[in-house]
Amino acid sequence: MQIGELAQLTGASPRSLRYYEEQGLITSERRDNGYREYGDDALLVVRNVRTLLAAGLTLADIGQIGECLFTQDLSEAEVCDHVLELYERRVATVESHLAATADTRDRLHAELDSLRERARQ
Repeated sequence: MQIGELAQLTGASPRSLRYYEEQGLITSERRDNGYREYGDDALLVVRNVRTLLAAGLTLADIGQIGECLFTQDLSEAEVCDHVLELYERRVATVESHLAATADTRDRLHAELDSLRERARQ
């Protein structure tokens, strides 16, 4: 199938599909006219990638999933320990960013309160 059909079937943009290919997540053959031709296996991979991205993983995270990304529907497959660990690491990263953002917010509020107090004087 061509890139437009794969995009339509998966909801991914052609630009995203080209990026997934650049990252080695999907492959295509080139026709004589230069158009990309994707196999049916690309449907499964793109659907898995989009599901994982929607869950909050990054493409770098997804690259660590391994062979099961290419062979099974991850929304229905048995969960592997390394996938659980990957999600746990991602959650820890997000929580760390949230804590840093909350700290920044608190410092900004304190400075804003100080500035408002000085402006009243």
